[in-house]
Amino acid sequence: MPNLSHLALNDEGFAFNPTTGDSYQISPTGVVILAALRENKSDDAIAHSLTEKFDVSLADARHDVADFKASLKNLGLL
Repeated sequence: MPNLSHLALNDEGFAFNPTTGDSYQISPTGVVILAALRENKSDDAIAHSLTEKFDVSLADARHDVADFKASLKNLGLL
C-alpha cells in the first residue's frame, strides 16, 4: 500500500500526505484501522482489534473496516 505508507499520522487522528499536501482528520476507529492497514494486517485481524479497543460487535467492526477502506479508495489512498 504505497499511498498509505506516505501518510504521516499522529495519535490524535491527523494525517498528512506530503506528496499531495492533503490533510485528513481521522476518527479514533479510523486511526486503529489505518495503522493496522499500514502493518498489512488482514481485515479480520483489524476487526478483532477493534472489538478489543472499542465497545463494538465483531459484525459492526467488520462493517467499519469495509467502510473505512471504501473511503480510502475514494480518496485514492488505497
